[in-house]
Amino acid sequence: MNLIEADYFGLEFQNHQKMIVWLDHIKPIIKQLRRPKHTILRFAVKFFPPDHAQLLEELTRYLFALQIKHDLSSGHLTSNDSSAALMVSHIIQSEIGDFEESQCRSHLLNNNYIPDQMPLIDKIMEFHSNNRGQTPAESDYQLLEVARRLEMYGIRLHPAKDREGTKLSLAVAHTGVLVFQGHTKINAFNWSKVRKLSFKRKRFLIKLRPDLNQSSYQDTLEFLMASRDCCKVFWKICVEYHAFFRLFEEPKPKPKPVLFTRGSSFRFSGRTQKQVIDYMKETEFKKIPFDRKHSRVQHNSRLSPVPSPRHNEVPTASGAASDRVDSSPRRHWTESALVSAEDPSGSRTTRASPSQQRSGHEERTGSVSRTEDTRGSTRQTHPEHLSTDVVSNSPHLSASSGHSHGMVNGQKSLELCSHSPDGRQPSPLTSPLLNDACSIRTDDEDEVRRKRFPTDRAYFIAKELLTTERTYVKDLEVITVSFQNAVGQDEATPDSLKNIILSTFEPLHTFHIGFLREVEQRLALWEGRSNAHIKGDYQRIGDVLLKNIQGLRPLTAALHKQSEVLLELEKACRASRKLEALCRDFELQKVCYIPLTVFILRPLHRLIHYKQILERLCKHYLATHVDFRDCRAALADVSEVVDQLQGNLIKMENFQKLLEFKKDLIGVDNLVVPGREFIRLGCLSKLSGKGLQQRMFFLFSDVILYTSRGMTATNQFKVHGQLPIHGMTIRESEDEWGVPHAFTLVGEQQSVVVAASSLTEMEKWMEDIKMAIEMAKTRNGPSSDLVTCNLTDIKCPEDTSVEAESEDDMTASQTSLERPTPQRGNTMVHVCWHRNTSVSMVDFSIAVENQLSGNLLRKFKNSNGWQKLWVVFTNFSLFFYKSHQDDYPLASLPLLGYSVTIPSESENIHKDYVFKLHFKSHVYYFRSESEYTFERWMEVIRSATVPSNRSRVLKSKESHPH
Repeated sequence: MNLIEADYFGLEFQNHQKMIVWLDHIKPIIKQLRRPKHTILRFAVKFFPPDHAQLLEELTRYLFALQIKHDLSSGHLTSNDSSAALMVSHIIQSEIGDFEESQCRSHLLNNNYIPDQMPLIDKIMEFHSNNRGQTPAESDYQLLEVARRLEMYGIRLHPAKDREGTKLSLAVAHTGVLVFQGHTKINAFNWSKVRKLSFKRKRFLIKLRPDLNQSSYQDTLEFLMASRDCCKVFWKICVEYHAFFRLFEEPKPKPKPVLFTRGSSFRFSGRTQKQVIDYMKETEFKKIPFDRKHSRVQHNSRLSPVPSPRHNEVPTASGAASDRVDSSPRRHWTESALVSAEDPSGSRTTRASPSQQRSGHEERTGSVSRTEDTRGSTRQTHPEHLSTDVVSNSPHLSASSGHSHGMVNGQKSLELCSHSPDGRQPSPLTSPLLNDACSIRTDDEDEVRRKRFPTDRAYFIAKELLTTERTYVKDLEVITVSFQNAVGQDEATPDSLKNIILSTFEPLHTFHIGFLREVEQRLALWEGRSNAHIKGDYQRIGDVLLKNIQGLRPLTAALHKQSEVLLELEKACRASRKLEALCRDFELQKVCYIPLTVFILRPLHRLIHYKQILERLCKHYLATHVDFRDCRAALADVSEVVDQLQGNLIKMENFQKLLEFKKDLIGVDNLVVPGREFIRLGCLSKLSGKGLQQRMFFLFSDVILYTSRGMTATNQFKVHGQLPIHGMTIRESEDEWGVPHAFTLVGEQQSVVVAASSLTEMEKWMEDIKMAIEMAKTRNGPSSDLVTCNLTDIKCPEDTSVEAESEDDMTASQTSLERPTPQRGNTMVHVCWHRNTSVSMVDFSIAVENQLSGNLLRKFKNSNGWQKLWVVFTNFSLFFYKSHQDDYPLASLPLLGYSVTIPSESENIHKDYVFKLHFKSHVYYFRSESEYTFERWMEVIRSATVPSNRSRVLKSKESHPH
């Protein structure tokens, strides 16, 4: 079935004792089925996770939705009328599309989704009318959102009796063993409380851990089931549920006894849930969209639609569900659209339907081909696949809506040869494979070119000035040309905003175009053949720098207005929803490859770069060198300006980060308030009744927010809760909870246990939180401006023991899709989520100072040729272009989590100035042209990959010569 997350599913059948049991994967089928030819194996969901956002593939969620649909129709999933009607409304939205009264009523009369449907038809139709515009993927998501809140979600009842003979039912869930009376849960035994599960003949035994808080503690609970086999079947399911949800890895088999055996040798086989999630992250498998379109909804795909498969071609959760769902012509498979810019007729790859995979059949329609992508191909042999940044899991961002484009910044971007050689869509967090139009330089050409150029270190420092100035001018054009064209002509943009952008950036853009021209002319003369071997007047750069920095000084007065530009932009967006939408749309354009607010601060950061370049020149030159005096004078001038702006820059960087996070979060009303300082963001696992749950934490000077990345159409993080810093204490809790790298945040009203991914991460978090606590002690009492959140958004299911099933509660699940415009998908928040790491404000400050541009040669692990690319390092990422003249990057490689080293002898590179980037199975080699550029690339990449120590960084920033 080409199902990557297959571990959530299983095959069930009725054994000779008429009991429903699961097929054991490691036991021969002939030993389990007495009459194989007459046994029906049914594909069904076996493990129901607490949060459907943990299901990373759309196909997986679709199959879960089929299972819910089957459970509803069979009566296994019981609920109140409002919940049932709401779920049916999402089912028919995915099947027949948007609401039309006559069609909807007719469909409900002809199809029965719940046992007693007739009295609820009007309510179902009312809910269906509210689902207008939802795609089938969104409807599946909302169906699961409602279903998971129900008490009977994922429950399979096993009849039993207690010691008094009262009829009960036992069930198992991700939390532990449950006891039901009818369809009402009357008791629950969490895995953390259960010491041992066993059975003896017809008795099922639950042995509990001692509870010192209960006076009437009972060590062993006993339930009577119909037979020994009934006990064993339920015990097996409990063992598998416990292992799947609670263990980090598959349990190892017990050694076979030499003489005799006692008890069952059964054990869980397969990957645990943690291993499934880690597999998706470690291999960075790009999820291929499973797209089902309404026939009445218009889609602007350039591809011809693939014919709808018959119902037996699409995997279904059960036979009962398949007849009604998969025969619908409104669900079909579509092709992943990633096409070469040079070759529009290039092949496009899709997930083939199961029937195609079984036959190995390949269909062709014109130039469009569909090839097989089997489960076995998910293992990555080499990383020659295109990264187009962190791609959203949102149902909106499917291949059919991508218009044959790759993704940059989580938006529709470009047409290029970006499919991987093994037929999969590109990995979300790895580097690009550009097409052959990017020149592959031969070694002979490279040697001739290198011999022709100067070898003086000063030349390569001057060349860095040239390459970074080219990038800077392009960045200024993003504001002065692209942004003004996007919003400047709209009446929603106030004149005050237009004027301040015009007066601040236009003079800078004009000045730096002239500056760049002068630097280009000087470098052309410096590297000219006629004077490459002599010390001529052209082999210097200090005079050009001195002249232009003195010419730049009158414009530095405008740099004090950068904060006013940010404030004016924020104020205008708050006042106008239309302008806010325009800005959000602009950030999704290819040219806006980093957050818009970062571009606004570029002029301030550029002054720091000039200072660094001049410091390196002054350090290199002897005092007697002809260029030394000009460089020293220019350094004095630019240092004076940088010192004047330094305090303002720190405040603006903090303000910019708050504005950026405001766009990444949903459920926050007042994140940007005076006095709030950002300190760190990153992933931690939060301990709850459902075990460890991945959460994104935001640490500010007055509050900690914890959020999760759900399947929202806006690609935002949903706030679950907040912890005020004032009055908080922190302690290590690894021994207390038995969880590695765990620590407890003890607040005045609640405590939270969290676990970091490593010891280093834990130390960084604890150090920063302790610093925030100390800062809070100097303030007078708690902040009056704690984050205010929408109550429906802040509700965290795993933190509440009882959840209502009211109509209001059910419809609250739709709040995540209220804003249909997607956010950027490659911000640091998303990268930290994928890489399970964190970044501090100090890291951000260092990163903006360590920017670099230039040509690099790149080679993959198993490829032969070197590919020439124009590479820009900024915002913790490498951005790849064909040449410096391109207006936008083709793709990017976020570097958080990567390591940068020098290749070993065994890797057989045999070239000078090569550095290696590697992250788990992904390996890339880059060649620079000189020792100086090699050192610089290593330096700036290490600033993004080597974790910073706060005390060390603060000391180095005080005296900062890079």
